[in-house]
Amino acid sequence: MSFWVELPVLIVVALGLAFLFQNFVARVYSIPSESMETTLHGCTGCYGDKILVDKVVFDFTEPAPGDVTVFRGPPAWLLREGPQARPANPVVWFFQQVGSVFGLSAPDERDFVKRIIAVGGQTVSCCDSENRVLVNGKPLTEPYLYWDDPGNQHQQSFPPVTVPPGTVWVMGDNRNNSCDSRCQGDGGSNGVVPVSDIIGKARFIVLPPSRWGGVSDINPQTGQAP
Repeated sequence: MSFWVELPVLIVVALGLAFLFQNFVARVYSIPSESMETTLHGCTGCYGDKILVDKVVFDFTEPAPGDVTVFRGPPAWLLREGPQARPANPVVWFFQQVGSVFGLSAPDERDFVKRIIAVGGQTVSCCDSENRVLVNGKPLTEPYLYWDDPGNQHQQSFPPVTVPPGTVWVMGDNRNNSCDSRCQGDGGSNGVVPVSDIIGKARFIVLPPSRWGGVSDINPQTGQAP
């Protein structure tokens, strides 16, 4: 078989393997907003980080505080965000879906990326006298926090919320520029994310090359990496 006959077969096989890998093992996602700065770069309409998300890790372990996760937006979150418009042109829609599988464009569904702060059974609140989030009455250590306005480093306060079993409380690292469990679904227990909606854990920044590296997963409750 000549090279030019083999080439299309090799391309199809390579694309098929990549499709299976991204759907069942790990997938590349684009960061669409600034809510996780500076851990993850992103902004509306700009070239944000592309991250590799491990889709199998939570088949063997439970999501833990400090994990940066990608998850499907729960109904309360989607209600706030509003419906996402689908391109009228079916050809554009098709290539958008194909591109999203390979991390070349945003997926059609509403996916979010945030850091887990507390898990089911824990009580989270903000803030203590030093402007720190508390979990079970103990202040968190959060070296990853970013303040886009250095003159305003005061976190939004909220009363104690006990996270229901089977859910997690998530927040953005860009603490004053992130709509997360504090405000989604009007906050409180409506802002939690079901563990079943978590797609996977962010492991690596794969693009751009200047940003290559692992994604910090320091546990804010212990101040240490797992």
